[in-house]
Amino acid sequence: MADKQLPPVGVSLSSDVEYRPDRRTPYRARVRWIDPSIQKRRSTSVAVETEEQAREWLDAMETAARSGVSPDLLTAPLEEYGHRVMALALRGLERKTFDPYLAGWRKRVLPTLGHLPVRIITYGLVDRAVHGWIADDCSRSTIKNSLAVLVRVMEQAVRDGIIDRNPARVSGWQHEFQRAEDELDDPRSLALPTWEALVALAARLVERSTGRYRGWGDVVIFAGCTAARIGEVSGVRVEDIDLNTWLWTVRRQTTAGPGGLIDKGTKGKRARTVPLIGEVRELVARRVAAAGGEAKARLFTGPRGGRISTAVLRDATHWDEVVTELGYEHFRRHDLRHTGLTWMADAGVPLHVLRKIAGHGSLTTTQRYLHPDLRAVTDAGTALSAHLRAPVPGRSPSGPQLRLIKGGG
Repeated sequence: MADKQLPPVGVSLSSDVEYRPDRRTPYRARVRWIDPSIQKRRSTSVAVETEEQAREWLDAMETAARSGVSPDLLTAPLEEYGHRVMALALRGLERKTFDPYLAGWRKRVLPTLGHLPVRIITYGLVDRAVHGWIADDCSRSTIKNSLAVLVRVMEQAVRDGIIDRNPARVSGWQHEFQRAEDELDDPRSLALPTWEALVALAARLVERSTGRYRGWGDVVIFAGCTAARIGEVSGVRVEDIDLNTWLWTVRRQTTAGPGGLIDKGTKGKRARTVPLIGEVRELVARRVAAAGGEAKARLFTGPRGGRISTAVLRDATHWDEVVTELGYEHFRRHDLRHTGLTWMADAGVPLHVLRKIAGHGSLTTTQRYLHPDLRAVTDAGTALSAHLRAPVPGRSPSGPQLRLIKGGG
């Protein structure tokens, strides 16, 4: 098809649509322009299924060009676009606000959404990103700052004509955050009551899955018995398992990242050791054997060998329907971790050991899993420590002093 020269207003473009019948997406729309900053000819293109889609893409390019927006900016992923407009997006902010905003951008926004083109980011994608941050136990202020910087960058995209509304202006996340906080105050209430309940849940999930894939049940039982996060279960490799001592060294977790699911370090940024109890040893040995002893092989995968996430497990097993049928309507994948920690606490695992197994940064977090009777005793000890350390008039900050009395009997 012949090139069409667009009106020389703003950025001057030429465009064309090429039909390639041997391709799955046979229509390629392309624009060319002169980059005024380097005085060189540049181009960008997209392959789509229909000519109508190609024309729509060209129309969007033309609209942006007339307002002075370069086509490469229009098609840029969020990370690149944010880098180019961040100074403009943050104008008017006090300097003290920059650091928490940019930390939220770097540590949460980019790993979750940075790889996506600005134009395809939706309310749903942002909403799921925020709920992911809540699930990762980010603080309220951390989520607020991360969302605020995203709102500002996307607002600049609105002004640039790249999008017509700001998808980062999501609502309702504060309510979800409060719900998560309330649950953490009493994680014991989220645990399954017995080993039989865990086995029944695993069996029912397998039954409801396509092809009745046994691996889904293995994931559930392993997570419940090790008090691990689903991402950590997905990250297990054969080399992490010691079949002689029956210990698992937790080194990584699977999480969302640019281009899909990726492996990264554990949430606490350090490895920890978890015991493999008798109830899961046959399961673990079977999966190690199935991996052929390959050290780098994943212990748990989906039916096609892919990585597992909490969303993948939910969708593949019809999780929400199954837990409702079994009478655990509000039971989530992460509650398998609550189950394991609650059982270990009730079994008498010492608090400091339970903390190491859980990978908690704070002893207070671990303490929530104790039985109320044990928690009361532990609280009494904490109160006594606080009392002994409290300042007393006349006492040296280093503690009570003994005075030696000479003479006398």
